Amino acid sequence: MVFNGSSVGNINQRGVCVQKAPKNNKGIEQLREVMRALRDPQHGCPWDLQQSFTSLIPYTIEETYEAVDAIQKGEPEAMKDELGDLLFQVVFYAQLAEENGWFDLHDIAAGTSNKLIRRHPHVFAEAAEQQQQQPLSNQQIKQQWEAIKQQERQQKSEQASVFDDIPSQLPSVLMAAKLQKRAASVGFDWQDAAPVYDKIFEEIEEVKTARDSAHQEEEVGDLLFAVINLARHLQVNPEAALQTANQKFRRRFSAIERVLAEQQQSPADCDLAQLEEYWQQVKQR
Repeated sequence: MVFNGSSVGNINQRGVCVQKAPKNNKGIEQLREVMRALRDPQHGCPWDLQQSFTSLIPYTIEETYEAVDAIQKGEPEAMKDELGDLLFQVVFYAQLAEENGWFDLHDIAAGTSNKLIRRHPHVFAEAAEQQQQQPLSNQQIKQQWEAIKQQERQQKSEQASVFDDIPSQLPSVLMAAKLQKRAASVGFDWQDAAPVYDKIFEEIEEVKTARDSAHQEEEVGDLLFAVINLARHLQVNPEAALQTANQKFRRRFSAIERVLAEQQQSPADCDLAQLEEYWQQVKQR
């Protein structure tokens, strides 16, 4: 394999980039060539050469969460760094696919571009048609998007289900929201949130009367599913809402720990009534 040193910076005899590339180079192409160097059979990195689609999955998940964390903190430099790590994961998968003769990074980008154009006819329609169209509401755009996706699924399979392309490994909160959204796209949904509140109260009563641990687990699952459905009706992202609640709980309890530490105590030294009193003080502050 031959590498163009002028395009990726100085490549040493082991094929490793040892100098920052010139500023005017295209970053994506530079990253692709660095990736090729890492995967070079003779001079590449032993760790990178051992990786496969499956082995990269944990790192992809980790990098995704790190990127989300940087975005939520609003730190531009951290965002740039973590998004770069996430981009590297995509480039790594593309390199593995290219080595197998399946597709490359350009195919990924072109496929995504074509899909976005296809699913946004209100943006990419012919100019004459676009002028005649009334601007679509956000709700109409979402309905159009889901209708086009359903058409795509049907083209792939005559017996397509609205759930066909939902990843089986989604976290449970995101999975529930996705299932509900897909069912709603074909009309299986309440018109407003009022019945959802009733359903939540119904599920709470069923949790209270559950017979054993297995029954309790089932009913708690139904309750959580109903709460996520309420979030969807209120147009609240349930994952984001739960993350915010987690962060708030952590922030408040950590404040209690700091107060107790100043008194040379820990939460374990207090009973529930004392901890609740500290909790209320922290909330007031």
